[in-house]
Amino acid sequence: MGLPPGVDLGYTAAVLLGIGTVTYLLRALPFRLLNYLKGSDFLAMLSITMPVGVMLILVVFTAPSFSWKVAAAVLLTVGLHLWRRSAALSIVTGTAAYVALLQI
Repeated sequence: MGLPPGVDLGYTAAVLLGIGTVTYLLRALPFRLLNYLKGSDFLAMLSITMPVGVMLILVVFTAPSFSWKVAAAVLLTVGLHLWRRSAALSIVTGTAAYVALLQI
């Protein structure tokens, strides 16, 4: 069992090497750049806006299928966030509640 007809091993290896290199760089570069960004205003702004951005993405993702289940999960998430002020707890709990309600 080999490659399909017309598929060259060298070409396939080159494509996979390129994909692997890009994937590695996309995952490694942020950690390398973190040393240069420590104490920057940009990183401080991201630490404030990213949790809100994640919440917005979750809401926009679920908006097309808006139902009582979505409304309940959103209300739970917003209420929990206002009570505990923990973005991670709100996101995880809201997502879990949404997935659980979808199963009903």
